[in-house]
Amino acid sequence: RLSFLVGFSVTLVSTVIGVSVALVISYFRLLDSIMMRVVDGFLAFPTILLALALISLIGPSIGNVIIALSVTATASKIRLVRGAVLSLRESTYVEAARAVGVPVPRILVLHILPNIVSIIIVQATFTLAGAILAEASLSFLGAGVPEYVPSWGNIIATGQGYIQVGFHISFFPGLFLTTTVLAVVLIGDSIRDHLDPKLRGRLKTTAH
Repeated sequence: RLSFLVGFSVTLVSTVIGVSVALVISYFRLLDSIMMRVVDGFLAFPTILLALALISLIGPSIGNVIIALSVTATASKIRLVRGAVLSLRESTYVEAARAVGVPVPRILVLHILPNIVSIIIVQATFTLAGAILAEASLSFLGAGVPEYVPSWGNIIATGQGYIQVGFHISFFPGLFLTTTVLAVVLIGDSIRDHLDPKLRGRLKTTAH
């Protein structure tokens, strides 16, 4: 339950902030240039390493784990959504809306955002899987939630000391963690297949 709490919280926070920032900066070149340099700086470090650095500064707790993982997830979300917005910004219907004087905020909300919802949903499932795995990894390393809080990472770490006499203490939490992450990733793949028109058409052709 704790892993899902962290996962859903990170997914929600990173999606809301990432999508909002990406929509705004895509229409302002100076702001876009500055923000993307910041994003590149965050993405230059592995997720776990950056999360460890942030947690070492703010201290280990459930809230701080969510904050640290949200920062890393938001950076990747900004880059992904920004790319999608830039590709749609030059489309015919957006240029037509701009030509008739439709305000930029209205274009972003009514003309661009609905066309990238599928990308956002699919990416959110992968963010959820990554956040669950990252939380378990941080807890296993002793940098996540406190040791007295039951989480898959803490249980696996505790079971290390009893691996010869009770391997199941670490084995089953690890199995459940792997199964959960794999299930979420497969759900994301399935959603992508059904939302992507090209893949959906290919699936129908294969079925026939």
